[in-house]
Amino acid sequence: MIDIARENSRWAPTPELFAVQDDIPQLKADAGSLPSWDLTARQLCDLELLMNGGFAPLQGFLGKDDYENVLDNLRLLSGDVWPIPVTLDVSEEFAGKIGEGQRIALRDPENLVLAILEVQSIWQPDKTREAEKVFGANDPAHPAVRYLHDKAGTHYIGGRVIGLQAPIHYDFRERRHTPNELKAQFQKWGWTDVVAFQTRNPLHRAHLELTLRATEQVGANLLIHPVVGMTKPGDVDHYTRVRCYEALLPHYPDGKATLDLLPLAMRMAGPREALWHALIRRNYGCTHFIVGRDHAGPGKNSAGEPFYGPYDAQELVTAYKDEIGIQMVPFREMVYLQNRKQYAPADEIQPGEAILNLSGTELRRRLQTGEDIPEWFSFPSVIQELRKTHPPRDRQGFTVFFTGLSGAGKSTIANALMAKLMQAGGRQLTLLDGDIVRKHLSSELGFSKEHRNINILRIGYVASEITKNGGIAICAPIAPYAATRREVREMIEPYGAFIEVHVATPLDECERRDRKGLYKLAREGKIKQFTGIDDPYEAPETPEVTINTLELSPSAATDLVIAKLIELGLLPKDGAGEQSIAEKIA
Repeated sequence: MIDIARENSRWAPTPELFAVQDDIPQLKADAGSLPSWDLTARQLCDLELLMNGGFAPLQGFLGKDDYENVLDNLRLLSGDVWPIPVTLDVSEEFAGKIGEGQRIALRDPENLVLAILEVQSIWQPDKTREAEKVFGANDPAHPAVRYLHDKAGTHYIGGRVIGLQAPIHYDFRERRHTPNELKAQFQKWGWTDVVAFQTRNPLHRAHLELTLRATEQVGANLLIHPVVGMTKPGDVDHYTRVRCYEALLPHYPDGKATLDLLPLAMRMAGPREALWHALIRRNYGCTHFIVGRDHAGPGKNSAGEPFYGPYDAQELVTAYKDEIGIQMVPFREMVYLQNRKQYAPADEIQPGEAILNLSGTELRRRLQTGEDIPEWFSFPSVIQELRKTHPPRDRQGFTVFFTGLSGAGKSTIANALMAKLMQAGGRQLTLLDGDIVRKHLSSELGFSKEHRNINILRIGYVASEITKNGGIAICAPIAPYAATRREVREMIEPYGAFIEVHVATPLDECERRDRKGLYKLAREGKIKQFTGIDDPYEAPETPEVTINTLELSPSAATDLVIAKLIELGLLPKDGAGEQSIAEKIA
């Protein structure tokens, strides 16, 4: 049972961190003279939920003492349960320019001031400790651990937030309500009990059955509350997902369910994240929350094992059930029974009953190939929305990313690949050679590690745009650092395939070729931080293709890449009465 005091106050306004309306013009004017921080995508999500009350009782980004207590005890210093550190990470340079007691302006990518932060603490966190406490392991296989080490700033700033303007959204505006707005709707509709369903994936028939059973079990209405901030790299984009949710909504009984969007940046922190999700849904006026099997799990760790146990999340939420003001509804796995022609909980299956199943991998394969997807699995209207952004694989954009030492032969093979695919015809191709990009996009950059990373990320961004729009990007930089290549992969894979090709020519052979004389200058100390000499090259561990140009001619190496593209379904083996790609380029 929910605590009566909490129940009676559930419709009370959630605290919002906005300045008094009359003060906002002056605060905005004052912000022009304050140090400014340009918010990242994650920070924009966090700030929105701080300002609108979704992160209540937080009054701003965590200070050092609260941060440490959250890591160790899953609580703020006030004693309130709070499992995830919500911090403002900044660069060392920026942290060095400000002091405690100072104010800073927080700006969006369009340079609009959204809030002012009153700085209360500045510190350099132990990120290894944070990873182990929050995510259970300092393992780079976890996307949030990679983010922590590779993307997040080196220093944290904590302090109270004064909101001036909410972030602006132009998509699905009628489905973006603050906690107080959503509570008002619930009251208007007479919804006294509301069960929230968390999702970052499209919903199908099994989810419909699951949520209907959950609402019947607790006698509640349903809030489908998908995350539309940052999710796991590679997830279906939120535009497609929301259209899928809207296509599913008419299949619920009238007045039983509603759809609203949550601008949350997920951390994929498993049990801690489930507890966090429950607290957020409480702030949005919900009485119940469905916690799934391996809720917010990121997949497998570096050893090939799941990061979290299947029921760890449910157990942690249960441990805090008397404090959090919202009841958990355990997720029940639903399966389709062929003989009954209906879904049922897995624990209700009778011996010998035939079960039909379609895995996520198989669904993606069928979307890529254009094969039928059975109606028992999903609704035609949902599949129609998925097909809009999932054309057959051989019509999707993709990126071929060559990496290797200077002189390894990357540009030669990339140009050969470009020529052979142009000969075959039918696709739009763009070559992003390292030297050419340096000349036209990155001429102001040097060769420090920071500048090399900026250059590679620029290449990755352009390649992601080409891929997103159905083209083929062929990239041929040195790209010496594994973390940066991984970041580029994560940029591109939401839109299409990323094929890493390691041109693994040995260093001594690269030096022998050295047409530009760069290795000689590096050996003489006249060029500093030269890859392979006084700066490391981190060889890919699991590239899609490995090429040693001592063993293969450029033409043979190109054929090896094309064979991989055909194997992955990115190029057609053949067409209706047409020659295969391999035949066209032979």
